[in-house]
Amino acid sequence: MKILLTILLGGVLLAGVFFVGGARAATILIVNNDNPNEGFNDGTPAVPVGGNPGVTLGEQRLNCFQYAADIWGSLLPGDVTIRVGSSFDALACDAQSAVLGSAGPISIERDFAGAEWPGTWYHVSLANKQAGVDLEPTSDDIRARFNSAIDDNDNCMAGMNWYYGFDGIAGSDLALLPVLLHEIGHGLGFSTMVDESSGSEFDGLPDVFETFIYDNTVGLHWDEMTRAQRAVSATNTGNLAWDGPATTNAAANFLAGSSTMFVNYPATLPATITVAPAEFGPRLTDAGITGDLVLVIDGIAPENDGCSSLVNSAEINGNIALIDRGDCTFVSKAQQAEAAGAIAVVVADNVPGDTPIVMGGEDPGLTIPAVSVTMADGMDLKAELAGGVNVTLALNPDELEGADDLGRVLLYAPDPIQPGSSISHFDVSAFPNLLMEPMINPDLNEDVDLTLPSFEDIGWFDSGTTGAPPVPSAAGSSLEANYPNPFNPSTTIEFRVGVAGPVQLVVYDTAGRLVRTLVNRDLAVDAYAIAWDGRDNAGRSVGSGVYFYSLGTADYSQTRRMVLLR
Repeated sequence: MKILLTILLGGVLLAGVFFVGGARAATILIVNNDNPNEGFNDGTPAVPVGGNPGVTLGEQRLNCFQYAADIWGSLLPGDVTIRVGSSFDALACDAQSAVLGSAGPISIERDFAGAEWPGTWYHVSLANKQAGVDLEPTSDDIRARFNSAIDDNDNCMAGMNWYYGFDGIAGSDLALLPVLLHEIGHGLGFSTMVDESSGSEFDGLPDVFETFIYDNTVGLHWDEMTRAQRAVSATNTGNLAWDGPATTNAAANFLAGSSTMFVNYPATLPATITVAPAEFGPRLTDAGITGDLVLVIDGIAPENDGCSSLVNSAEINGNIALIDRGDCTFVSKAQQAEAAGAIAVVVADNVPGDTPIVMGGEDPGLTIPAVSVTMADGMDLKAELAGGVNVTLALNPDELEGADDLGRVLLYAPDPIQPGSSISHFDVSAFPNLLMEPMINPDLNEDVDLTLPSFEDIGWFDSGTTGAPPVPSAAGSSLEANYPNPFNPSTTIEFRVGVAGPVQLVVYDTAGRLVRTLVNRDLAVDAYAIAWDGRDNAGRSVGSGVYFYSLGTADYSQTRRMVLLR
């Protein structure tokens, strides 16, 4: 049964890899729907950039679209060509903001031959994969539209153009590639057909994406809820998770530990206190920063909000500044503390709340990290300052940034609803940033990160081909996390061979291309460690970014993620 959609399900935007052996790669074809002299057919001369060889604006656009399609095609299995009807059109925009683009399935299917779940809606491209045939041979599978008005037009996103290079070096412009990967991801299956505002299912039946949306408050999946329950759940910020097993198992390979305050003394305070990292300044690290908490005094009432020069700089110097939230910006507070010699900043909220606020702002020159705590935790900390409070601000490896207590990745559920963004995205609390967050961040380019294991969850792969943790052999084959990670210039990879025989250890980039073969020979049963110096098979230094290392033995295979920072 088929229902044609009249809307695009992909999100509207305002201004790693798992390798599957034995599966045939999918073919994703970009269908040019533009008229002559527009969009993909725009003949305006252009200089090749960032690996994109196009010599006209239209060629560069089409090349970038197909490059994104080829990335998804190399990662997904399938015998049916996926057709993406695509165009560049002059969409809504002004000098400050713009609709960048959108994409979604042209049709959805249920109860087709080969469907994994009966009575369940699937995006047509996924339905075709499961059916093994093209269920809609006369139509495209995904519709994608992007804004052509952004290019060379200061009336639309003034001073910013699309960047069509493949290398992610966009400067002040906006890289098209990660936006394309994001939107095609929606078309391939990363979106729900549920109306987030009303909680109504499409035609009264669940969709496969919905079956993995889990509300921690009520302990139910969305397909187990009533319409009214889903409507409430859609704004249950911080409590809505994706509980697909492949994604949960892979989360630790992509997400960093959560930002945490570890209390060293006094024992009267909790051992750990939740903090929220600021959007500005450096992030916390695994090693962390340890120091005494010192309340700032600026001499102007209210004197603890750090909104003017500090009068107790001598006490602040070399310690962690504790600052009350006030009327000035968070960035200015951090700047005052840094000028006084603070090694980190903790801002205590002045508004009651269950979770610490995320402090916005920008200062690329700030060298110390800043975090926030709730008003209640701030009061507890200040009550103990007279006897001394020593803390460590660090990443907690037992908790993941952007996941719940069980390691399930959170979904975006703001209150109020954000049409086109709510639910069908990972939450913005994830760190590092994920491709399927509602905003495309500048540190994204070719990495599809947790989107791929989420595709395993909804049925793109045969069970067990990606994401799931390997089953160790009786002799204990294993692949450990590399260290250090991130690294520069080299990192060490440890592994154990449980069955003597051929062993292969290789490094791939996020597009699935082989970068370096570290081991390709017979090995005895034993534990091994090998260093990768950040060079490819030709001896050339590779650039900063995400890479994956994969171990294969006679009885075991596993892939892990690492980050090179030059």
